[in-house]
Amino acid sequence: MLEIGTKAPDLELPDQNGKLRTLSEFRGQKVILYFYPKDMTPGCTKQACSFGELYPQFQEKGAIVIGVSRDSVASHKKFEEKYGLPFILLSDPERKAIEAYDVWKEKKNYGKVSMGVVRSTYLIDEDGVIIKAFGNVKAADNPAQMLGELQ
Repeated sequence: MLEIGTKAPDLELPDQNGKLRTLSEFRGQKVILYFYPKDMTPGCTKQACSFGELYPQFQEKGAIVIGVSRDSVASHKKFEEKYGLPFILLSDPERKAIEAYDVWKEKKNYGKVSMGVVRSTYLIDEDGVIIKAFGNVKAADNPAQMLGELQ
């Protein structure tokens, strides 16, 4: 995880519509930047749908939500459409942002060790500085937790 107080690394990745997006385009707003392993899996779906349900409350507090995974633009588009997700999903198959934000780690699953995205969430302030960082978050609880961090 990156340290609190660190300038958030900028990124340039395509969203679910294929449009290149940068973190710097959201200066002046708080950004919830969350990294997740894979579209359409149970935990990731639960997390995304919860962020979607709470999205109006995030907007009321001047924050936007951006999800990042290694999935393709097409996969993100299907994920967005199937669940009506109202926020940006960024495609990072080359792991540029995933590695810049230090969320590509060794993971153990049923005794098997592999490398993968550790579910992590950053809160970035209006000036592009990381003010909160959470690693190994619980998919179901993370959206409400992040809304609480904006209080």
